[in-house]
Amino acid sequence: MAIKSGLGRNWQVLQPVVLALTILVAGCSAPRRAPPPVTAAPPPAAVEAPRPAPLPVAKLNKVALLVPLSGANAALGESIANAAAMAMVDLGQPQVQLITYDSAPSAGEAAAKAVAEGAGLILGPLLASDVPAVSAAVAGRPVPILSFSNDAGVASVGPGGDVFVLGFQPGQAINRVVSYVRSRGIERFAALVPQGAYGQRSQLAFVKAVNDAGGRSTAVVSYGRDPEKMALAARQVTNHDARLRASGKPTIRPDGTVAQVAGALAPVPFQALMIADSGNTALRFLTPLARYGAAPGQVVILGTELWNNEPGLARVPALKGALYATVSDVRFNQMAARYRAKHGGNPSRLASLGYDAVLLAHSLAARWPLGQPFPRAALMARDGFAGIDGAFRFTPAGVAERALEVDQIGTGVVSPAPTSF
Repeated sequence: MAIKSGLGRNWQVLQPVVLALTILVAGCSAPRRAPPPVTAAPPPAAVEAPRPAPLPVAKLNKVALLVPLSGANAALGESIANAAAMAMVDLGQPQVQLITYDSAPSAGEAAAKAVAEGAGLILGPLLASDVPAVSAAVAGRPVPILSFSNDAGVASVGPGGDVFVLGFQPGQAINRVVSYVRSRGIERFAALVPQGAYGQRSQLAFVKAVNDAGGRSTAVVSYGRDPEKMALAARQVTNHDARLRASGKPTIRPDGTVAQVAGALAPVPFQALMIADSGNTALRFLTPLARYGAAPGQVVILGTELWNNEPGLARVPALKGALYATVSDVRFNQMAARYRAKHGGNPSRLASLGYDAVLLAHSLAARWPLGQPFPRAALMARDGFAGIDGAFRFTPAGVAERALEVDQIGTGVVSPAPTSF
């Protein structure tokens, strides 16, 4: 009997397994090779994005601002210019282009340059003395001039040229405060006015205001600003010498001679006294006026629009109760706060003229076709305009007529300004 090997079938079964183990062992014993280094792909070539085409610059009518940016009035001119620039920013999308020129070297040359560069409206100049030169520079062209001066005498509306006056007018302030006081029962008035053009205008305005209000003017005295002349004016306006003579009472002595016996000095002949000057000048008058019987409390002291430029007067006890008329300060104080934040200083009270002039030009831009003359007739709108200083409009003579309030030192506003005409 043949003997069969026991390896036959089992070997056939294990053979694939052994082969697999042989390959695995061979794989484990082979040395490992480091993987090939990975090289970063180069960055893609930069492709510059196409730039959008610039938007076309809107063409706007040009407005020239003429203010002194050098010389003695540079600070005031800078204040007006900064306020005008603030108005342009506040408008968001202004409808005019504002260009500023220094009027100090030569207002006429500045105006001529402005017109040559296409200005159709001029805001300024500040000084009345510069108005003739500016008018000459634009002669024959339909370019209105809106001066910041308070001299109504430079206004000129007509074929010879249009000069409008934006500045605050003493006559309007005098008329407003006299009318208010008269409505409170005051009947007799007197005035002290400085020598010069301002005093002359104030005197005319005072006499007219008293007459129009149904009052009576007892005296108007002009003065120079040195102490002796001011004291003399106080003595004259109070009629002190005549009152002193009238106070003596004749007494007949037993021997037939006559003796003058001094009696009580009669009161001054007025109830309200206008001092048409700055508040500081009014303060200088208080001592001589008290000497002659016209101290605050004995009479009502009246001031002009100039007092609004002196905020410190509100803290002067000697002037408590004095009255004056002015534009409202509410909006101006708001603008002044933003001005301080931006420029680090207080704006001049006249800075509002620059702001309001820009608002006026902007408000009429819709009626001003590009490249055409400024719509001069629109300046004469009876409804007027609104601005930082409240409502205003131009009279037929070209002078800004303003809505004024009446303020009392120590109290505040006692008669608000109208909101419209």
